[in-house]
Amino acid sequence: MAHYALRIPESLFSYARQVAGEEEVSMNQFFVTAIAEKVSALKTQTYFQARQARGDQNAFDLWLSASPNASPITGDELS
Repeated sequence: MAHYALRIPESLFSYARQVAGEEEVSMNQFFVTAIAEKVSALKTQTYFQARQARGDQNAFDLWLSASPNASPITGDELS
């Protein structure tokens, strides 16, 4: 496991300590979870940008036009 000294403004640290206490987790666990959530958000953004770049609007329109023009199944109607 790696170690990293982190400098945090006192106001942010105080708030983090308060939230960690409310969540009943250690400060270490709070910071690790916060970092993991941020990394996950950034990776998700990158994934969807890559998917968007591969997209083909004409192919999608062709696929959509091949869908049957049928009434929704009972219970699936828009309200």
